[in-house]
Amino acid sequence: MSTARRTHGFRESVIRGMTRLAREHRSINLAQGFPNFPAPELLKDAAARAIHDDVNQYAITWGAGRLRQALARVYAEWYGFDADPDREITVTCGATEAMISAMLALVDPGDEVVVFEPFYENYGPDAILSDARPVFVPLEPGQPLDLDRLAAAFSPRTRAVIVNTPSNPAGRVLTRRELEAIAELCVRHDCLAITDEIYEHIRYAGEHLPIATLPGMRERTVTISGASKTFGVTGWRIGWVVAPEALTDAIRKVHDFLTVGAPAPLQEGVAAALEQLDRRFYADLADGYRRRRDRLFAALDGAGFRCTPPEGAYYILADFSELPVPAAARLGDSDFAVWLSREVGVTPVPGSSFFHDPARGRSLVRFVFCKTDDVLDEAARRLATLGTPRADAGLAAAASGDAALAAAVRSGLQR
Repeated sequence: MSTARRTHGFRESVIRGMTRLAREHRSINLAQGFPNFPAPELLKDAAARAIHDDVNQYAITWGAGRLRQALARVYAEWYGFDADPDREITVTCGATEAMISAMLALVDPGDEVVVFEPFYENYGPDAILSDARPVFVPLEPGQPLDLDRLAAAFSPRTRAVIVNTPSNPAGRVLTRRELEAIAELCVRHDCLAITDEIYEHIRYAGEHLPIATLPGMRERTVTISGASKTFGVTGWRIGWVVAPEALTDAIRKVHDFLTVGAPAPLQEGVAAALEQLDRRFYADLADGYRRRRDRLFAALDGAGFRCTPPEGAYYILADFSELPVPAAARLGDSDFAVWLSREVGVTPVPGSSFFHDPARGRSLVRFVFCKTDDVLDEAARRLATLGTPRADAGLAAAASGDAALAAAVRSGLQR
């Protein structure tokens, strides 16, 4: 039986695949971005109370009124961004559903969508599922956005630009100047900005500036965020979209027929958190992640990876080509990631999954640091073995394709 052509242009999530590999080899999962520490108690208590109070049926398709009211208040207080909770805010099954709902609702076949790379792996498939053509612009860790190259990416066919700040996996927090340049191009070319702001409160440098608040952008911006990262509830699948009424109408139609609505009792939990947690919570959140970032960065740097401390989000994109192990440079990113998971016991994501040209990510892997100190310390201990003779022999075996030698090394590493 044949399958739809639209599915032929992308593959299954590499990130989720690496999580399965980590489970298979009982490796430390530094691949998928979910925390291993508890969510705020008041959040959980409010959701549990909602279940006990029989909030078990459909919420309004575009989100529980209490949650939309809480979101409107938060955006006004944090950013001076006024949004009508009834006409401009839609609650979705995570920011992931918010993005594909927005793309399907607002992008026509043949339109071009500007995507910064390295990119979160969903953006490419989202464009393909929308029958759009992605146009890629580099956004490197620690490097300013090339505004001339960005301008050259826009054309009469450009319908939207996807803006992810703080960014995954590059860790960039776009500056006001960079966002103003993006805004000016959107106005000039009469196109949309679709923003993924899921890491808005996980920053170590710079400010979070919603592009919707810049001149000329309120009417042409779709702002996406969610509870997953801020509150450590990636499995709850509560996201949201803030957009002008005309765009919201289209997004809500797609959202309705994709998922009907997000989980009703969990929406009550997120609403309680937005209502009751003060700014100290968000400051502590960023401070805690800064400490975890520094811990993992020191471990990677000490092991011989080349990497830059991220300005935001909780990922480090690391180059393994100059490890003190000659064979490392001969391995591709996928082979290295599998080897590291299987033999060293630390699982990253192959870097090629974040680039449209896999060759650009051939020497890169991505690690997460949304983990407790004991997990990060054990990962550091394992990574420190990369300079040992056993690890050298293991990488050499993997690079040579010698299965018998690799098996012997694996046995030695596991003792």
